[in-house]
Amino acid sequence: MLVLLGSLILLVAAMAGAWLVRQRTHQSGWIDTIWSAATGVACLLAVFAADGAPERKLAAAVLLLVWSVRLATHIGRRTAGGHDDPRYAGLITQWGADAGRQLFLFLEAQALAGFGLAVSVYAASSNAAPFPGILDVLALGVGLVALMGEALADRQLARFRSSAIRGDVCEAGLWRFSRHPNYFFEWLWWCAWPLLALSGGTITFLTPLAFLAPALMYLLLVRVSGIPPLEAHMLQSRGATYAAYQARVNAFFPGPPRA
Repeated sequence: MLVLLGSLILLVAAMAGAWLVRQRTHQSGWIDTIWSAATGVACLLAVFAADGAPERKLAAAVLLLVWSVRLATHIGRRTAGGHDDPRYAGLITQWGADAGRQLFLFLEAQALAGFGLAVSVYAASSNAAPFPGILDVLALGVGLVALMGEALADRQLARFRSSAIRGDVCEAGLWRFSRHPNYFFEWLWWCAWPLLALSGGTITFLTPLAFLAPALMYLLLVRVSGIPPLEAHMLQSRGATYAAYQARVNAFFPGPPRA
């Protein structure tokens, strides 16, 4: 439990640092770069603190390392290339003169969300059932599909941006079936942790905590800091073109486009 407390302190300090970086550089993309890296470290600490099957802990650590490095590197490169995050820009404009304080509180709330994810990882990694079970194999499959899907969605969007005419909307590849396929696959990745926790049928008081990860990520992406501010920005900058895209394509879960 002391390690989990250390994870919380790490996340709180990291997001305070992210706030300082944003205030000095005025580049909001560094916020999610730092969050991805810090959450990855916090979750890895949770894995090593857990008392589960060593093989399951190793699989969990590998999944986490790949997820954290890929996401932090992707967002960091995009930010270094001059692409700012319009979600934070919109929130800062909305907060007005109180933006500095509001942003700090918002980022510390993200630190708490990252801690919730670490708790879920700890619960899954505490499963002492023999590895691999059927649900372990399914969890690893879900994790790998989600990682590849999110990477593909990010690559398709980057390719579109490199040649897009101002005002266009990306409908290439996965973006034809979901307005936010990168968010969907990010959420799907966290769905692997309840499967790891349930593998082998060993249920303890920790097992339900593994469900925090997909629940928290869905709330953040769909209701709080993901889709709502981004769609507001897209409607403002793309207007009727994006409204028509909204009418045709699901917001989150992929599905066939409507006529």
